[in-house]
Amino acid sequence: MKGFILSFRSEFYKTRKTAGFWSAVILPLLICLLLFIVFFSKSEDFKTLPALMLWLRFAGAIFGIMGSFLLPMLIVFIGYSVNSIEHKADTWKTLFSLPISKLSVYAAKYFYAFFLVFLCLSLFVLFTLGFGNLLSVLKPGLRFGDYSIFGTLTQMYCKFFLSSLGILSIQFLLGLLFRDFLKPMGIGFVCIIAGDFLGGAGWKYAYLFPYSHPMLALKAFGESKGKLNAMPTITVDMFTKDTWVSLAVAIIVFIGGYFIVLKKSVK
Repeated sequence: MKGFILSFRSEFYKTRKTAGFWSAVILPLLICLLLFIVFFSKSEDFKTLPALMLWLRFAGAIFGIMGSFLLPMLIVFIGYSVNSIEHKADTWKTLFSLPISKLSVYAAKYFYAFFLVFLCLSLFVLFTLGFGNLLSVLKPGLRFGDYSIFGTLTQMYCKFFLSSLGILSIQFLLGLLFRDFLKPMGIGFVCIIAGDFLGGAGWKYAYLFPYSHPMLALKAFGESKGKLNAMPTITVDMFTKDTWVSLAVAIIVFIGGYFIVLKKSVK
């Protein structure tokens, strides 16, 4: 465990000034800020909406972008960028010659990529809530403060995170195996397009294709109506078939990737 922690900390220090790290931080801020500007400038158009509908318009716009394109592309980029430092500096042999188990080194790099995705999605929750409530202060007619969407947002971004694990595992392994930028990015881009098509078309076996999982995660978001005239409850179906496939792919690729790295590292 000590070796894992040291390796994980090392990954942070190596990548803290790279585009891969800062994209996970700046992307949520930029998208939420742009939506804030839109809602602020067109506040008169939204004043008649109840608090729940305001949140659904505000957060739902982000969900659509995330599920269809943004989250998969971010994962592809992170999967490559975490490994690109070692490729550029040609330090793979040096890394695996350290007095730390190869499993600790590999797992630390692997889970650091997961951490960047988790950080990005956590910041989306934070900035969505922050900018939404700021709008209710600056524009009192926008009644964001009348409804708490924290639980729903957390569940939805947890769903996105779980749906991303399979893609991230595959892209991490591709980034580890291929030295150049074009192969992992090109493969990832083609698979994202295919995943959007399969998920959007409603193909019944789309859940078996990891790159369609973010798109399918959007379908887990819905309303559950209770009593007449009562405010609908937003529900998120967390553990669907695509979620379990994503988890299974992540575990299988992690184990397979370790044996590939173990074999390559002794050459």
